[in-house]
Amino acid sequence: MHTAPPAFRQLDPFECAALMGMQNVGRLAYVHQHRVDIVPIHYVWSSGWIYGRTGDGQKLRALVHNPWVAFEIDEIHALFSWRSVVVRGTLTLLSPADDGPMHGEWDHAVELLRKIVPEAFTADDPTPDRSVVFRIRADQVTGRAATS
Repeated sequence: MHTAPPAFRQLDPFECAALMGMQNVGRLAYVHQHRVDIVPIHYVWSSGWIYGRTGDGQKLRALVHNPWVAFEIDEIHALFSWRSVVVRGTLTLLSPADDGPMHGEWDHAVELLRKIVPEAFTADDPTPDRSVVFRIRADQVTGRAATS
């Protein structure tokens, strides 16, 4: 019995955006001390932006100095049945006190993040140590898929 080889293809921009909107956990890759690090994070995708939150630590200190990141999400069903999206962009920290051109972005981000964790930034927040809100501009979005 002959099995057909798997087929690989590029995802179009609409497929990439749809897949980004279906997921809420991805991996953030960044550079720290001349090494690439990667960590899982919760996120929300909205209009070409990734919104997330983190706590103080090595990742945050590294991102302040080098804000260029890559972000990946996957949907995996089997060895040759998967879709994956990689976003490359610039991470920006958001502040509730910002009264400049970013005014209101922190509130918008928190509103989006509460879609996945309704208690975020309340007394019942399950991760109160994650008090830093950020967004990533999706400068480049690419996706691939495999089917058997």
